[in-house]
Amino acid sequence: MPGIYRNSQTSEEIQFLVDTGKFHGLMGFYYLNAQALTQFDVRLFTTYPSPLLLAAFTNADIGTDTMAGFADMTYDLTDQLSFSAGGRYTWDKRDAYILRQNYLGGGATVFGGLGNPFGGPGTNFRGSQTFTKFTPRASLTFKPDSDTTLYASFSQGFKGGGFDPRGVGTNAPTTNANGIPSDSEVAAYLGFKPEKVNSYEVGYKANLLDRRLYVALAAFREDYTNVQIPGSVACTSGGIKTFCGVVSNAGKARLQGIELETRAKLIDNGAGTGLTFTGSLGYIDAKFLSYITNVASTPTEVAAFRKIQNTPAWTGNAALAYAAALGEGRVDASVGLSFKSKTYNFEVPNPYLDQPAYQLLDASLVYHAPNNRWSLGVFGK
Repeated sequence: MPGIYRNSQTSEEIQFLVDTGKFHGLMGFYYLNAQALTQFDVRLFTTYPSPLLLAAFTNADIGTDTMAGFADMTYDLTDQLSFSAGGRYTWDKRDAYILRQNYLGGGATVFGGLGNPFGGPGTNFRGSQTFTKFTPRASLTFKPDSDTTLYASFSQGFKGGGFDPRGVGTNAPTTNANGIPSDSEVAAYLGFKPEKVNSYEVGYKANLLDRRLYVALAAFREDYTNVQIPGSVACTSGGIKTFCGVVSNAGKARLQGIELETRAKLIDNGAGTGLTFTGSLGYIDAKFLSYITNVASTPTEVAAFRKIQNTPAWTGNAALAYAAALGEGRVDASVGLSFKSKTYNFEVPNPYLDQPAYQLLDASLVYHAPNNRWSLGVFGK
């Protein structure tokens, strides 16, 4: 499947810092302009062999303009207790030009194909959508001493909606007597809503044992609504079997879990030498609470049969690093192990595509010349 992807963006941000003793923070403004051109040719030569050689060409030009004003302020209630509050107001606009055209006799001419347009475009759409959202955040931090921090926070997140560049507009449901969808019906069919999340977190961070041991522990929960799910399905457009892109707002999802991070100086010989252990462990319980999709043209709840993609339940790593003086130089030796549990690449489990649990082992041995003038190392993974 030949494709062309051209992306460009310009962003600007200005910040103002505030510090008046017990009251401090920042405020600012953010702007983003982005353009994404996507062209690809799905050549269905197996389904439609010579002399047909059918190809489905897609041209999608998506523009984004985003502006946001934000502020985050902290007030020190006491020397140990502080409260932070802030928010962000986002204005997000999507402009889209989407063309979907079938070709016979080879691929689209954009990619040097010899095909000719066959029938009318499956999609020939120009439209725009604008989304606005205020997302607040707040946190409470307690520091009983200089080496210990306890905190609790709440925040909201927002991911703008848009248009699916791979959709087929002629398949949009319509109430028109002639069976041809109106521009507004095509826009509703190709469009998808913003995704929103409420996030909660509590945590503990501490330097212990005369700062030889660092521990950070956090528990979190994230509640999502209108989860954006991209996908592709087989479909029929203009009587031709092809594929259709589908971005749906699945419904609701919940992610909750714990994260542990630690670093320990097991042997300290001074001058940056000794034995150090670092490690982390994460667990995420991720599930859809609601996932409505069409089954035999009937809206059906299928949350029990769907998985959150690219979200393994368990992740972690552990490493030992030893540094020792060697003459006027230094030798560093390290060994580490990382792992991930099973990962689902799509919402529908597929044993042929999903990534089984795996572990990665790496090690290194590096010599650093005096004053770090040069180094020589051996690495293995």
